[in-house]
Amino acid sequence: MSMKCLQKRHVMLCLLLQLTFPSVTADLQQGAEVCTNHMILPGPKGDPGEKGNNGESGKIGKEGPKGLKGDTGESGEQGEMGRTGKTGPFGANGDKGINGLPGLPGTRGKPGTTCDCGRYREHVGQLDITISQLKSSVKFAKNAAVERAHNVGSHAGRLARLHHECVIAGIKETDEKYYLLVKEEKNYRDALKHCKDRNGTLVMPKDAKTNSLIATYISEAGLTRVYIGINDVEKEGHFMFTDNSPLQNYSSWRAGEPNNAYGGEDCVEMVNTGGWNDVECRPTIYFVCEFIKKRKYVLQIFNDNQY
Repeated sequence: MSMKCLQKRHVMLCLLLQLTFPSVTADLQQGAEVCTNHMILPGPKGDPGEKGNNGESGKIGKEGPKGLKGDTGESGEQGEMGRTGKTGPFGANGDKGINGLPGLPGTRGKPGTTCDCGRYREHVGQLDITISQLKSSVKFAKNAAVERAHNVGSHAGRLARLHHECVIAGIKETDEKYYLLVKEEKNYRDALKHCKDRNGTLVMPKDAKTNSLIATYISEAGLTRVYIGINDVEKEGHFMFTDNSPLQNYSSWRAGEPNNAYGGEDCVEMVNTGGWNDVECRPTIYFVCEFIKKRKYVLQIFNDNQY
């Protein structure tokens, strides 16, 4: 109820008392003055109350507008050199360069001594004759070996012809197989066909001993890598030997391999340290064939005709 309404009720109560009890009018005159003149006013303002506790956190507001791009930070220190990557695919041959400038004339040589070469000519002529005879003998021995292989069996004949092609860097063997490093660059498909046409296959290193033998073979020949008989042509990431057997108990992948880095890396190469990389099948590189020993005399054919 408001203060004004209270004042009106107070005044009306005083008038009602005067009309009802006139005898007490004089006694209440002073009270009437109080009723009519006294005003009930609001009290003084109280002291400030204590500060309340913090309210609960409000809801997260909407994301504000994107700020301005900051200044470019300082360049960091150069990192360590990474490991050498695998050899990439071969590029096309470049254009032939222009001839260089002629070199400066050399200094004049010392005067030569007079030579009495007449007595040496006879020896030189005899050596030429001997060399020619040796070449004929070697050619005859090779042809004889090939012919003998034809007579004793087709498998030995193919091996002898392979040796006769002069693209073989020696021969390695185990108790059950021969391994021939073919120094003739071919893509993977042609390398596989080359070995199969001679009743062999690309080498399949299925254990550490064989893998080490082939790695040494590559290194001794001065090469860095060769194709081996492993691929995932049929199913990506599912590598198989060329005899369709899976890689189970042994592998020699280099760190981070296989990774299909360039896409379509479905064939496998071995480097001269014995590690394996998955590579594309199109580049032409050397390769190693393996042959199962079927007859004891095959090795003898090679040993009798080394050159």
